[in-house]
Amino acid sequence: MAEVSISSLDARLQKLVANVRVALERGNFDYAIEACDQILKVEPACLAVRKLQRAAQLKLFHGKNRLVAKALGGLSTAPFLFSASRKDPRRMLELAEKQLATNPLSVTALRQLADAALALDMPETAAFACEAVREIDPDDRENLLQLGEAYLAAKRSADALRAADAILRTRPVDGDAQNLMRRASVAQTMTRGNWESGGGFRDKLKDEAEAVSLEQSAKVVTSAEMTQRLIDEALARVEREPANLNHHRTLVQGFRQAGRLDEALEWTRKARAQPLGSTDATWEKFESDLQVQVLERRLKDAEAALKNAPDSTEASERCEQLRRELLHFRLGEAQRMVERYPNDASARQTLGTLLFETGQLDAAIAQFQQAQRNPQVRIAALSGLGRCFKTKRLYDLAVAQFTAAKAELATLDETKKAIVYELGACFEAMGNPEAAIAEFKAIYSEDIGFRDVAEKINAYYAR
Repeated sequence: MAEVSISSLDARLQKLVANVRVALERGNFDYAIEACDQILKVEPACLAVRKLQRAAQLKLFHGKNRLVAKALGGLSTAPFLFSASRKDPRRMLELAEKQLATNPLSVTALRQLADAALALDMPETAAFACEAVREIDPDDRENLLQLGEAYLAAKRSADALRAADAILRTRPVDGDAQNLMRRASVAQTMTRGNWESGGGFRDKLKDEAEAVSLEQSAKVVTSAEMTQRLIDEALARVEREPANLNHHRTLVQGFRQAGRLDEALEWTRKARAQPLGSTDATWEKFESDLQVQVLERRLKDAEAALKNAPDSTEASERCEQLRRELLHFRLGEAQRMVERYPNDASARQTLGTLLFETGQLDAAIAQFQQAQRNPQVRIAALSGLGRCFKTKRLYDLAVAQFTAAKAELATLDETKKAIVYELGACFEAMGNPEAAIAEFKAIYSEDIGFRDVAEKINAYYAR
């Protein structure tokens, strides 16, 4: 849906917008929010109204405890994020709006709003959501990348360049940011030359070779032949200037684009062997991510082979071996990160989750207990503690953790549903069906399709 202006709304809605502005001036924020909600239900693509609503939400939220508000906004780093099906962006949009009505600083909800807006062809709305996230967390790399993509979709190439530059100032070899900058540069050049009108932009370039190079740098052409050409050119540059990490980066990107992950990993390691690469944490992270991708690719291929030969013992053992190898690698990387950055609560949360998955419950508990002190990952850590205690059949301790996590979440989103469900399961295991069914009812009344709550409710009333 194309974004619309207030002047394109029908007369009734325009009058409602006027009332919203008066309400904002008079400090009647509740009315302003409700009126904007009515308008957006009819015309969700009206960005000006969405901006008015956010202004009212933030003013209403202003009187609340700012530390609590910031902590709620930071919950986006938890691994149990709520999300609607990407096949239904309208539903995703509704869930984001519902969450933002409770907490306008929710990074999770703002990101979901951006995702939904891009899926609904509302790039300016997506950019607005990403800009709001940037106000909360200016250095969030993933958000800056999404912001750049939204700017490009909205034909704001200069802004996209600035978003890419914000990443590259601290991550000079970030491949995704470099790619965003190249595409934004090309888009800006095309806009200045008005190349998008009066025929293809190739006709406006004197040199056909320049056209090919420009298209490829912007990823307009992604054929195997062109990708190989990029790889060959990068290989030649690396041979001439082996210490230039920009050439290594281009080469690694080419291999990744071609799906040749093993070679991308090999050249990443060669880049890290260079004096500058050996001390660059970005290249270290890049190597770790690529190693995970390589293992995931091998596991995916093995699972496909097992699907074609379900009775094959060899194929089954191969899958199990690769699963163990992938988990072992992730666990090792997580342990290394905690050793290097012992005060990083997010790293401890990740390590705790992996330790739980490998059955090392006491070690996982130790990590979650330290991670819960940080408000950004507290909910995830409490949930992790609850799952550990539940697995150890220490149900009373698990109930305490899940209850604490439940109390800190205002909205029954996907995260809270999962926590409430686990709480109900603990009560079930403790032989307290009345307490269990009370938790399941809370979910059932909002989402009948969540896991097996419908079956549990039906079975309870059948008894």
